[in-house]
Amino acid sequence: MTDRITLTGLRVRGHHGVFEHEKRDGQDFLVDITAWLDLGPAAASDDLTRTLHYGELAELAAGIVAGKPYDLIESVAGRIADEVMADERLTAVEVTVHKPSAPIPLTFADVSVTIHRTRS
Repeated sequence: MTDRITLTGLRVRGHHGVFEHEKRDGQDFLVDITAWLDLGPAAASDDLTRTLHYGELAELAAGIVAGKPYDLIESVAGRIADEVMADERLTAVEVTVHKPSAPIPLTFADVSVTIHRTRS
């Protein structure tokens, strides 16, 4: 499947990390999601119900990032991917969670984890 919807740079405050100060103080996370599905029915009908509503996709991801604290961004990305794949129309999803303020005592631009799920 080559059709896809991509959401890039969703910024959400969350409280994820292995250190107590990360859970207490929180930090901004960025989320990118690419969802693969057949967009032919939506394109032909111009009907929102025939596609993945990207506003609802953003709300779903934001709710997970802003919700329950996890130690690992791997867990955050995996939870988002699993929830998105609950939509039976999708053939695959890729979720990247960026942690640009990770507690690393060196100069760096970004730390991210990418999870890819495919329907069997």
